[in-house]
Amino acid sequence: MAEKITLSKKDRMSVAWRSTFIQGSWNYERMQNGGWCYAIIPAIKKLYKTKEDRAAALKRHLEFFNTHPYIASPIMGVTLALEEERANGAPVDDVAIQGVKVGMMGPLAGVGDPVFWFTVRPMLGALGASLALTGSILGPIIFFVAWNIIRWAFMWYTQEFGYKAGSKITDDLSGGLLQDVTKGASILGMFVLGALVERWVNVKFVPVVSEVKLSDGAYIDWKSLPAGTEGIRKAISDFASGLSLTDVQTKTLQDNLDSLIPGLAAVLLTFLCMWLLKKKVSPIIIILGLFVVGVVFHVIGLM
Repeated sequence: MAEKITLSKKDRMSVAWRSTFIQGSWNYERMQNGGWCYAIIPAIKKLYKTKEDRAAALKRHLEFFNTHPYIASPIMGVTLALEEERANGAPVDDVAIQGVKVGMMGPLAGVGDPVFWFTVRPMLGALGASLALTGSILGPIIFFVAWNIIRWAFMWYTQEFGYKAGSKITDDLSGGLLQDVTKGASILGMFVLGALVERWVNVKFVPVVSEVKLSDGAYIDWKSLPAGTEGIRKAISDFASGLSLTDVQTKTLQDNLDSLIPGLAAVLLTFLCMWLLKKKVSPIIIILGLFVVGVVFHVIGLM
């Protein structure tokens, strides 16, 4: 019986270090596939001995992959475990490995941005900036060191978590545990993405649907304002108290849509893009289409 091939901690550390460059060859066709393939090369060399097996492994990992660069680590850990089991004779095929990657990368992508870009980095940036404003060189140093310690620790320990969890998944090759993992990740990721649609997707229709003449006292009378800074102060105060800047209240199509359901247009556009992706429309075509439609709608005065 052949000796079982096992990825050592050194092998997994090498993969983790390489995964920090997952964005290095980002492309519009398959996005992070080149960086992912580069990261997993040390494991492929350890697990497969023949040129043909290594080439086949690299080929299956050159498929489409895209997620938050730090959230890729737990997915990488699960993938390493699956590749290890496959190299030792377990019935893990290409579909199972790709299914794990696809099933986890989309849902988890929406988790990384709120955690790292919108929480951790602004907090560390504020700390570093406050020190830098006092003239301390420690400001940028603390930001740089703390940020890299946090991100590297997260990437390493989540990769190890994924590797250990992946070993349990391979014990249930019928797919029950794998389905639970991907389903839980999908629920979490879709919840976060749904909450961020209105923030990320900006649709604004500018056609005016109504103009109402306001009565005296409902708007700022610019002619009666005092001269100089006192007039500026009073104008700001009146505006803050709810007075209109002009004597005409204008309602646009976007205002009416927002009064019905805020963010409705953004949600509908998101659903349209999801439907097009489901119909196998290329993401490049969707991006170019949105660009062209946006320009045309702006020219005709719709947006």
